[in-house]
Amino acid sequence: MKFQFEVLRVTRNNILKQLEGLSDEQLNVIPDGFNNNIIWNVAHVVATSQLLIYGLSGVEFTIPKSIIDANRKGSKPDAPYSAELIQQIKTLAVSTVDQLEKDYNAGLFKEKAFKKYPTSYGITLENPENAITFNNVHESMHFETVKLLKRSL
Repeated sequence: MKFQFEVLRVTRNNILKQLEGLSDEQLNVIPDGFNNNIIWNVAHVVATSQLLIYGLSGVEFTIPKSIIDANRKGSKPDAPYSAELIQQIKTLAVSTVDQLEKDYNAGLFKEKAFKKYPTSYGITLENPENAITFNNVHESMHFETVKLLKRSL
């Protein structure tokens, strides 16, 4: 699993690099043809990793539930993200990877407690390791979306 955490860490860093040099206003732009903005995509990957790994394992989330609820699958920004919230999301994008790795290595996620979940991608997650691996696929898709959104600015 060490490699899966490395992939996650690199993907998150690549996503955050896309934000460099962009203003808060640019991070909040929803271009024509899109439903969300750049900062929503960052918050969405943080929220989704919590839902897929912690939630399906029956383990308490490590981020505020309000961030999860506002950025889960099917959500859209209902207002611009504030400078404070943008900074919090950027910080969580890094800190949650370290926390996840620590929690996994501590044995916090138990296979017998994991709730099987059929993804819209077409595969079923059956254990915490599946969730971590699939989360990396999900985050890679959103990395590409962030790059598309940035090009549309």
